[in-house]
Parts: sequence; structure tokens; C-alpha cells
Amino acid sequence: MEILTDPPGNKNKKIFRILLLVGAGFLLFSFLSYSGLFLYAKMAGPPPLAVPQSTVYYADDGTVIGETDSGGKRYWVGLDEISPYFKQAAIAVEDQRFYSHSGFDYKRILAAIFADLKAMAKVQGASTITQQYARNLYLTHDKTWARKIKEALYTIRLEANYGKDEILEGYLNTIYFGHGAYGVEAASRFYFGKKAKDLDLAEAAILAGIPKGPSFFSPVISFERAKKRQKLVLKKMAENGMISEEEAEEAFREQLHIAGKHPVREKIAPYFQDAVQQELKRVMGLDERTIALGGLKVYTSLDPKMQKSAEENMAKTSPAGSGIQAALVAMDPQTGFVKAMIGGRDYAESSFNRAVKAIRQPGSTVKPFLYFAALEHGFTPSSTLRSEETTFYYDEGRRQYAPKNFNGRYAEGNLTMAQALALSDNIYAVKTHLFLGMETLKEYMEKFGITSKQEAVPSLALGTSGVSVIEMAKAYSLFANGGTAVEPRFIQKVVGKDGQVIYEYKKKTRQLLDPKTAFVMTHMMTGMFDPKLNGYAAVTGSSMLKKATRIYAGKSGSTNTDSWMIGFTPDLLAAVWTGYDDNRAIAGSREKAFAKNLWIGFMEDALKGKPLRSFHPPKGVTGVWIDPTTGLLATDSCPVKRLTYYVENTEPTEFCAEHPHLPPDSEKGAEPRHREIEDGKKAGKPWYRRFFDWFD
Repeated sequence: MEILTDPPGNKNKKIFRILLLVGAGFLLFSFLSYSGLFLYAKMAGPPPLAVPQSTVYYADDGTVIGETDSGGKRYWVGLDEISPYFKQAAIAVEDQRFYSHSGFDYKRILAAIFADLKAMAKVQGASTITQQYARNLYLTHDKTWARKIKEALYTIRLEANYGKDEILEGYLNTIYFGHGAYGVEAASRFYFGKKAKDLDLAEAAILAGIPKGPSFFSPVISFERAKKRQKLVLKKMAENGMISEEEAEEAFREQLHIAGKHPVREKIAPYFQDAVQQELKRVMGLDERTIALGGLKVYTSLDPKMQKSAEENMAKTSPAGSGIQAALVAMDPQTGFVKAMIGGRDYAESSFNRAVKAIRQPGSTVKPFLYFAALEHGFTPSSTLRSEETTFYYDEGRRQYAPKNFNGRYAEGNLTMAQALALSDNIYAVKTHLFLGMETLKEYMEKFGITSKQEAVPSLALGTSGVSVIEMAKAYSLFANGGTAVEPRFIQKVVGKDGQVIYEYKKKTRQLLDPKTAFVMTHMMTGMFDPKLNGYAAVTGSSMLKKATRIYAGKSGSTNTDSWMIGFTPDLLAAVWTGYDDNRAIAGSREKAFAKNLWIGFMEDALKGKPLRSFHPPKGVTGVWIDPTTGLLATDSCPVKRLTYYVENTEPTEFCAEHPHLPPDSEKGAEPRHREIEDGKKAGKPWYRRFFDWFD
């Protein structure tokens, strides 16, 4: 019986066809798998690069004033801000075919498999830079299959949606170098005390070797092991043609100076920085994690020199151990930018920001709002009211109020509004308040931007309803601005970690007050700084006169528990409060003087060397010389006269008849020395007479 068999040639052809079909099927499967994964990567879109990065805060001169982090230093920098040596070193030691593969280096994978099989252990890794970046971004470093599959999927998504340079930049900014340093910038600062762009070849090779095992290859932990690793990195760079053998040898012999510490940055103006973070939340809607770890560059309005002056003057005027607290807000009244802030004596002891959060009684610092309202209701700087001890009845006579002047002294005669403001006469203020109607002052304080609740009672004219320091700074800026409103601001610009400007302050103003009336009020507020001459009564700013070198407008105020001083030039405004947290009474004249001393010391230091600028009257305002005791036009016989401004057609038209001639022993030929509103010049005489040194 004959058995039929295929000829050898047919059998070989059949095997070949099977192999061909299997190969084609494998290729088709691979193509479909890759296409499916690529389609998945495109449909899934680019994975978010939510890498924690330190947020850095800058002053207005570009200096760093603080930063936030979560125990690690993280600074995102672009590829152009990284030394070319380090980029080459990282690629040479971690992923030599980085720019040619699609996320996975198959040659390296096969080589690693053979090496592991030969050693019967895990001896060689095959992760590309993209894979490591995916792991750093989204995954843990455990060795489970689930993690490896996720890593592969993230790798595909990264490669499908980002360019190679973007991936390399992300990788170099996220790898861990030990000692709390994440990314090459933080590592360069820690190990060498320099920026990543300034690394030389030897330093770059040292750093590139650390991520393999930060606790093993750190030069701080073992300089010997770090040098061995450096030699390997330099060798790979030379093998890949990145450097020459001679350059590698020279770099290896270079003497390295390891810093081994993060640059210490003193947190400047911590109360101010807290206010900046609150503005990031309020204006930009950022959450706390984004603020702390979003890699933001926040450019603030802080002037470091002014901040230092504020802190030094606080230390001088209210020395440690006194227990009294202080708050200060200094701002540019033209822009609203806050230039300095004190929120308390010691941030380490109490982070409560008294400049922003504390609500305290402002005392007589509310009187400019009251008298501005009066000017708009027919009063002028020459309007007179009698100052004497008075009991006021209100609420249809059912209630009474008996305010007192400082030291219980009264003029026992008429005062002009200008005099009443400079002497801080309480009787004049309450009379004006009741004449206008108690709701009027409340409404005007709201108009000036005061949001703290105000009680429409007789004592409101003397500042018995609480306000914050920053509210008062904002309100007074309306006078300094000629009635133009600005908001206090702490941030000029915010830049994201990718270098894009995500916020920039745009100045927004609105004309809120009549500029003519605002100027008249401002000019009256310079009266508190008129000099005390020839034995005449001192105004409330007399204690600051010896230190003042320029024209200021302002108002002081005090209660039993609070002391205030707020004043300004056209270029700078400062509001100061001093008092105790527990509302105990301020003891003695020395403690009551802290606010004024802090204010004048700060203003003089902050404006030292800057041009002398004064307040210039707008159109519709006229200035005339008056006798300050009568409020009438001065004659040659008046021993005291003051240039006073009025809205046109409201100035006095009658001449003073109280001084028909000068007595024989008068200083008839004396040159006037009154402080006039001109660029730093002084002219005229003091404008108070008949009164003792009685109002604070």
C-alpha cells in the first residue's frame, strides 16, 4: 500500500505561509493596538500638569520677600533657564534616544530584559524620561502591574499631546534631588547656591547623577559616591559626543564647593503678605492650595525701604515690653497701591492683622468727613459756632449727651470751622453733626468707603463707632486725590508657572467728590500743623512740627482706648493706630503720643530725598487772607492772618474790624511765618490767639 506525503518543498511553503499570516496578523494587531492607543491619547487629551511649585512673592523693586511651599522647594523654570550642560547630562544618563523614540525605548527594554534574565534579578532599568515624568506627575513609585499599565497610558498621552521640549522641561522641573529639593532650579540653589542656568559642566554632572538615588548619591551625604556617579555621567556624555574626553577629565578634576543648604529668605512684612494672599482669593478666586503650591510669581506693591522705616519707627516709638499694639497702612493715594503695612508688634506672637481686621474707635479722625458734609450743606471755613460746655438733648428731648473737650477747656466764644478742626473742638463738631442731622454723617462715611457699621447718634461726630485702619486710609485718599476714589491694592501682577501673566492690576478710578470741596477740606487739614508762635495756643499737630520738613494735611484722634494719626501728601498717605488688644485705657500722654510719633517718623523717612510737592487748588477755588479768629478778611492791622481757600463765591466779603490799629509794642514789622500751601515754602504767621495750650 502506497502512502502519499507532501513533497518537502510544499511543507516548507505551508510553514512559510503560516508564519507570514501570523506575522501579518501580529503587525495588524500591533497597528490596530497602536492606532487605538493613539486615538485614546488624543481623545483623552493632554493630561493636566498639576505639579506643586513654590509660590514666590516679590516687592515693587523685584526683590523676593517670601515664598510658600509644603516642606519642599519647587521652582519651575523654562528650558532656556537651565544650563545646556545639565540638559545634556540628564539625557545622557537617563534616556539617550529621548528625541527619537515615541515614549518607549524598545531597544533598551529588550536589553534590560536580557540583562535581568542573565542575572536572575532586576539589575537594569528601561524607563524613558517620558515614563519617569508620567510617574512623577501622576503615580506612586510602587512596582505593581497596575501602576505600570497606568504609567504606560500616561506616557502615551504625554507623547501624543506635548512636544519633546515640553516633556523634557517638565521632567527637569519635577525630579527629586533629595533634601526637599524638587526640580533642577531648587537643586542648583541647594547644592551650589546658584541658579540652574549658571551650572557649569562639573556641577551639572553631579546633579544629573543624584536622581538615581538621592539618599545615596547626594554629595552632602557621600561626596565619594557622588564623584563616582559624576564620572559615569561625564563618560556617557563623552560617548554620545556631547563633550570631548578632555572636557570630561577637566570637569572631573574641578574642585566643587557644595553649599548644602537652601537659601534662607526672611519673610519680609508678614502681615502684608497675609493681605496679599487674601487679595489673591478675593480678586482672582484662587484656593489656598493654588496660592501655596501653584508656582505663582506674585509681584506686590510693597516698598521694602518704606516697610523697614515703618518697623523701625514702631520699635522706637512704642518699645518692646510696653504691651501696646500698633497698626499702619501706607499707600500711594494716586494708585491705591499699599507700600507698607504693620499689623501688630510681633507676627510670631500674633498673626492677627490689626491693620485690616481690627475694628477700633477712630475718635476725631472722623471730623474731616463731618466738615466735608458741612461744606456741601452751606458751611465755609469761616462759619462760626460757639464753643462752651454744652449738654445736647435729642430723641425729642428724651435723651441727652454732654461731650467734653480735652482737659475740660473751652473757647467760651466763637470758633471758625477751620479753628475747630485744627484744635479738634468737640462742641463745634457735635453742634455741626446735630445741625446736619445725625444720619448725614453716617451717609457721608459710607460715601467715603467706610463699610463698618456706624451708629447715627450724637457721639458719632467724635468717632465712637468702630472702623479699620485700611478703611480710614482708603477714605482719606479721597482728600489726597481731589475726590477721586481708588481701592487699596497689594498686587500689581501675577505670573503663572508657565510664564503667562494671569492677572495685572488695571487702575480704575471714579470722581466721587467735588474736587473744589475736597481741596478746601484738604487745605483746612493742613491747619493742624501750623506752628505755635508768640504764645498762641498749640494745634493738635504741634508736637510734630519740629520733625516736619514738608506740607502735610491730616487729622489725629483719640479715645480712652485708641490713638490715631492719619495724614498725607499728594504722593503718600499713612494711617496709624495704637492701642491695646484688650481695650484697656491708654495710660498717660506718652502712650497717647505713640501714634503721632510713629506717623511723623515714618512719613519723614519715607519721603526723605523726594521732591517737595504741595496741594494745588483746582479751578473754582479762591484763596484769601483772613483773620483766623473772626473768619473775616484780614487787614494790615490784623496781627495774625492765614491764607484760606473757599469755593468761589463763598469766601468772606467783610473785613475784620477787631484790630483797627496795632498796639505800640506790637511786632508790626515782623515777617509772617505761616505755613502756606506752596512747594515746601513757609510764609505768614500762626493763626491762633487767645487760647491756652488745651486741645490734644
